[in-house]
This record gives sequence, structure tokens and C-alpha cells, in this order.
Amino acid sequence: MRSIVVSRLIRSKTSFPRLYGRYLSTESNNVDEPFKVEEAETVNVPPPQTEKLLVLGGNGFVGSHICKEALDRGRSVGSLSRSGRSSIQDSWASNVTWHQGNLLTPGSWEDALDGVTAVISCVGGFGSNSYMYKINGTANINAIRAASEKGVKRFVYISAADFGVVNYLLRGYYEGKRAAESELLVKFPYGGVILRPGFIYGTRRIGSMKLPLGVIGSPMEMVFQHTKALTQVPLVGPLFTPPVDVTSVAKVAVRAATDPVFPPGVLDVYGIQRYSQKKT
Repeated sequence: MRSIVVSRLIRSKTSFPRLYGRYLSTESNNVDEPFKVEEAETVNVPPPQTEKLLVLGGNGFVGSHICKEALDRGRSVGSLSRSGRSSIQDSWASNVTWHQGNLLTPGSWEDALDGVTAVISCVGGFGSNSYMYKINGTANINAIRAASEKGVKRFVYISAADFGVVNYLLRGYYEGKRAAESELLVKFPYGGVILRPGFIYGTRRIGSMKLPLGVIGSPMEMVFQHTKALTQVPLVGPLFTPPVDVTSVAKVAVRAATDPVFPPGVLDVYGIQRYSQKKT
């Protein structure tokens, strides 16, 4: 580890401040003699700790953008997923430490938390109600508890906005999300941040293909900016929640994980948009 070299000056005479118009010295009869420097001693001071960020699900759509954003901000970044190393060929990917493990299998992944100062979880998925609860709920709860036991300072969870009637159709998905949120607020009352975006758009990679969801999402976001009042309509109102750009989600997630004064709690899509426009 590189050290910071500091020169410490050692005075040859012990001097005191001027008292009643005279300088007093313990070793000299010359009351106005300036102090002398006989030598300089080199002291090794360790540099401040580098912030280390662990992204759970860092090889996915949202997770990969978070990894890149964190690297751009000069953070040390690791990713944990069941597949391990990402297939992304972009140059920044080589600067990520890729860990392989399963949050549902104790003992297979906890070492990835060593030295970590903050965690961002993008873990989630769809399927049967029981499967969705396990992936969105249990897996994240395991991560939150392990991070708390390891002394991690901050934990950011990428959750999801309510969508009214959709919540009933995807019951396991939303019940799992909300269970993980509750656990986070208990374990990280001062350093836990929950982001609740709606539809996240951007360019998704599907194998070798790139799907430009921004073609749909960006115009929808502009239109739905003016329909906020409609989101209060019972059942169908949440369907008017505006989409949000994946780069905005990544920017706010990294800031929430690394800024010690970022307020804890739940941030909805409008809060995500607001914070993404603020300069850091």
C-alpha cells in the first residue's frame, strides 16, 4: 500500500507565546531569539481507505450500468452473481472483480463482502409466485443480514414501484420486494436506501443483440411527466408512473451508496429523477 510521506519539524528550543511584550524561552537568555529547526523526521501516514462497492447482480441490465457508473467515479467495484464473470466485452468490465455465488446458498458467497463499504442489490426475477418471493425476497434478505453482520456501512436496494392491479398479478414479486425492504430498514436504519423505479429503459443486451428500449421509454417518460396527478387514481393510477432511464437509476444508486449524507429511506421514481439531475 502506498504511504503518504509527511515531514515533521522538530524544534531545538521550547518556546512560548509572547507574554506582556516579551518572548520567554526555557533554554536561552535571549528573549527575542527565533526558534531554529535542527532536523526533519519522516513519518509514514497510511492513505485513506478506498471505498469498495459490491454490486449484487452486477452482470445484468441495471447492475452492469451501476458497475460502470461506480468505476467512472473512481470506486473499487466487485460484482456477485450466480454466473460470475460477465459476458460484456466493454473495456470497463476488466476493472470489475467478478465473484460467483448464490445468495440462497450460505457459505458460497460471503467472502465477496470482505472489505466492502457499501452494497447495491439489483437481484430480482420473475416466475411462479413462490419462486418470485424467493428471488426478490429471501435472497435479498440473506444479503442484507450478511452485509450487516460484516459491518457494511450502506446498502442500496433496487426495488420496484407499485403498479396497482399488476401487484395482484405478480403477488410473489411484490411481496418479496416489500419483505426485503422491511428487512433493510431494520438492519440499516441510517444507511439503507430503497429505490422504487417503474419501467427502466435503456439498451438491453440479449446475447449478441442490443435492444434499444429507449426508443419507447424516453418518449413515455416525457409524456408521463405531466400525468403525475393521474397516479393517484385507485387501481389503475400507478400505471401512469413514468419510465426512467437506466443511467439515472445507476447514478442515484451509486451516489446513495457512497454519499454518507444521502438520506435513508424510500425514493420513488420522481425522487430518482430529481437526484439524477443534481450535481455531485
